[in-house]
Amino acid sequence: MAAHPAASEQNDEPVESAASDGTHPGSTARSGDAPPPESRMPVWLPRAMVMALALLGLFELANWAAHELIGIAIMMTVAFFISLAMEPAVDGMAARGVNRGLATAIVFIIVFACTIGFLVTLGILMVETVGNVLDELPRLLEELVSWVNHTFHQNFTVDQLRDRLFKDSDVISSYAERAANNVWGLSNTVLGGFARVVTIALFSVYMTADGPKLRRSLCSLLPPAKQGAVLHAWDLAIDKTGGYLYSRALLAVISALTHGAFLWILGIPNAFALGIWFGVIASFVPTIGTYIAGILPILVALTIKPIDAVWIVIFVVVYQWLQDYVLQPRITARTVDVNPAVALLSVIVGGALLGAVGALLAIPATATLQAFLSEYVKRYEVNEDPRIERTGGKARKKR
Repeated sequence: MAAHPAASEQNDEPVESAASDGTHPGSTARSGDAPPPESRMPVWLPRAMVMALALLGLFELANWAAHELIGIAIMMTVAFFISLAMEPAVDGMAARGVNRGLATAIVFIIVFACTIGFLVTLGILMVETVGNVLDELPRLLEELVSWVNHTFHQNFTVDQLRDRLFKDSDVISSYAERAANNVWGLSNTVLGGFARVVTIALFSVYMTADGPKLRRSLCSLLPPAKQGAVLHAWDLAIDKTGGYLYSRALLAVISALTHGAFLWILGIPNAFALGIWFGVIASFVPTIGTYIAGILPILVALTIKPIDAVWIVIFVVVYQWLQDYVLQPRITARTVDVNPAVALLSVIVGGALLGAVGALLAIPATATLQAFLSEYVKRYEVNEDPRIERTGGKARKKR
């Protein structure tokens, strides 16, 4: 009777070992059986792969849409800044009882007329300047060759230069052929640019005319606590952008009249047209605009009376100093004043990011950012210290 429990224990051991191996008693392992649980693919991995592919597809779609829509975004940004610049004039007329739509139309017609007048003036100046240079080119070449021969003891002639030029006519013909092949591309560029200008103008008109509705719609999406901050920021942007435009326009008028009168005294043809060119370029291109604007009247003077070019250079330098240290601080004291170095840097950065449009919008954007910083960045009172001004006598006494 005692042998039965021992036998049952011996009979139970194989059963437990077989169960621990995961096989039934008497069965043998085969190659086609399922792999152990630890070697199977995790349940979450397929879903993670599908999710990663979906996110990658969404990123590529967003990247494509951003590249396709960046042109529209730039145009909307330009239109917004133009509407900010025009809004003070429209608000002033609307405050006097003029319908806002009519006030917007009047302001934009005036701006459009001034822009067309400047472009027509520039075109006439360029055509006449090129014509004068071509007419005077033989005389200028004769004088240049005579100066070279006299200075360097050579014996060149204009005929030799002409022969050498036509000897290399293959280069000229290749340039002409390349330009002819690019005519279609140039025409497409011009038409595309015209379409962009029209689009920007239309959106600027709509944003300016419906400025109150646009602000009301934006504020309706925000809680009351945030609406005041948004409207304050909008007012700052309008004040700085409009102030920059009007102060530059006033500087342009003064510069145009001053340079036009000086060129008229010198007897330069189209003096006041050159003055308009001078005023616009010198006022709206920061720091170096005056020197760029001086190139055209200097070229005109060289074709008529070269000594006048020297007087123009002197006058340009003197006027630039007068504008930077006398006129501009007084005019921009109530509007916007951006440090010349900061203005030049902002134009370079804006041009590098968005080309000519970025360079045009750089200074108003910088002025607006400067206004934000002056509003929200905490500043402290500075104690009087001679080391700030670096006055030699006081600094030595302080030591």
